Amino acid sequence: MEQQAIIALVIFLVTYAIIISEKIHRTIIAMVGAVCMVMLGIVSQETALHHIDFNTLGLLIGMMIIVAITAKTGLFKAIAIWAAKKAKGNPLYILIALSLITAVGSAFLDNVTTVLLMVPVTFSITRKLEVSAFPYLMSEILMSNIGGTATMIGDPPNIMIGSAVKELSFVAFINNLTLISMFIAVVTIVVLAFMFRKQLHTKEELRQKLMKLDAAAEITDRTLLVKSLIILTLTIIGFFVHQVLHLESATVALVGAFLLLLITGEHYLEEALTKVEWTTIFFFVGLFVLVSGLVETGIIASLAQEAVNLTKGNVTATALLILWLSAIASAFVDNIPFVATMIPMIQEMGRMGIDNLEPLWWSLALGACLGGNGSLVGASANLIVAGIAAKEGEKITFLGFLKIGFPLMILSIVISTLYIYFRYLI
Repeated sequence: MEQQAIIALVIFLVTYAIIISEKIHRTIIAMVGAVCMVMLGIVSQETALHHIDFNTLGLLIGMMIIVAITAKTGLFKAIAIWAAKKAKGNPLYILIALSLITAVGSAFLDNVTTVLLMVPVTFSITRKLEVSAFPYLMSEILMSNIGGTATMIGDPPNIMIGSAVKELSFVAFINNLTLISMFIAVVTIVVLAFMFRKQLHTKEELRQKLMKLDAAAEITDRTLLVKSLIILTLTIIGFFVHQVLHLESATVALVGAFLLLLITGEHYLEEALTKVEWTTIFFFVGLFVLVSGLVETGIIASLAQEAVNLTKGNVTATALLILWLSAIASAFVDNIPFVATMIPMIQEMGRMGIDNLEPLWWSLALGACLGGNGSLVGASANLIVAGIAAKEGEKITFLGFLKIGFPLMILSIVISTLYIYFRYLI
């Protein structure tokens, strides 16, 4: 291995190890690693910029702005209270209702945004019923990752795959991932409901108190709500037809975001921009540049060649290897850097003679998104919920999460294996 490749690999592995250790904030260390790639001459600044996927970044920024403004209306609180009342204040039925809302929300908003909106409302409801918030938080974490698997815009790995592979449209993600994600969500909810059924009981007077809450009263700005829902609907329609219009998904999201800012007024501009998770955006930038060092020095091509040699170019073996490798890896390291490394590797496999890459892309999407449920550090949404919970006095430990999340993640990957095999490989 030539000297440049060795330096690139060392920078990547050291950066990755520090990200996993969480000793330094992942965004800082990813950007430091990226700067090292450029400073040490592994990639030029121009090449590094070429490797940054601005479509992924634009899509995330656009959706974050739309959600930030929509959240100001109180819509998400109103939906949660409405669901709790529909469940007649029954703690077990509320668990199912909030799980379903989280899953659906994560399919059309990114899953980090969904849990940020759902968790405070969940604490409000559980306190009124005097039940433990833990079963609800666990369910919402798992559902955010499962629901995010269903569409191109639900989970960062899907955003990255959809952006890198132009043939995979928003509609293609729905056609290939939505039904299997819904099935896995239902199976997971049934298991969780059975698992937590004995903990979810409350007093009749507390249930009646919850029933007196008014969901409509949570809507603080009806004019803003109408404007936000119109733009959100138009944006989602735009995702369905973006290929027909020859537009990138980032263009659709950014047009939606700034159209909403145009019709709501500039006083929302600064607040909406502060709600954008810039730490996540710069984390992506750092990762793209880090991976560019592996691509430019030929390391990714070598890894792809080894994988092809291992599976002898067999599509079935390669797809299932990617599915399980993605799931196990994504359970213990953040799925975003893993997917950033895997995308160029699968593209390289295509250049080496594997003709049908489609099963490989769906295997990567299912493995990386669902694998995030395997441990507390598996996905950004998991850590965000744990952080909010700690502030509220509800501790979610690594082992406590692992006992529930890992077996359910393995179950979801077994179901995905059968799905991938019978749909694409026979």
